[in-house]
Amino acid sequence: MAELKPILLVEDNPKDLELTLAAFEEAQLANDILVARDGAEALDYLLPADGPPPTGIKRPAVIILDIKLPKIDGIEVLQRIKSDPNTRQIPVVMLTSSQEEKDLVRSYHLGVNAFVVKPVGFKEFFDAIRDLGSFWAILNEPPPGSHRLRDVRS
Repeated sequence: MAELKPILLVEDNPKDLELTLAAFEEAQLANDILVARDGAEALDYLLPADGPPPTGIKRPAVIILDIKLPKIDGIEVLQRIKSDPNTRQIPVVMLTSSQEEKDLVRSYHLGVNAFVVKPVGFKEFFDAIRDLGSFWAILNEPPPGSHRLRDVRS
């Protein structure tokens, strides 16, 4: 059986965060959900500035990343993730309210694996998140290799 990896959710909006976590729960995902509330926190988890990641911590199955984040925006977080050899193979799903074509084009140019505009309706949002979690955490087959990371601050 494949090793169960966490999902890293990078979201600053409390309502979207609550709905996303509820949708993952309804999907009955067994994965741990790690939450970063801004881009700097996500990068501290993924690419620690104080040296290599500690051993014993699993890399995420997927990173679900908002674009409009405090401190460091999602586009820059994506750029750093995809330019580092230790994190570039982690799937990244941009989940955003942005419908700007430049954000879509830039995200794909930087190597995002999927770009999803947050649905406006409650049910549509809930269903989209549930399906995203199920696909990326259960169905997607990642490349071989085991990179280690440290925990996001509590």
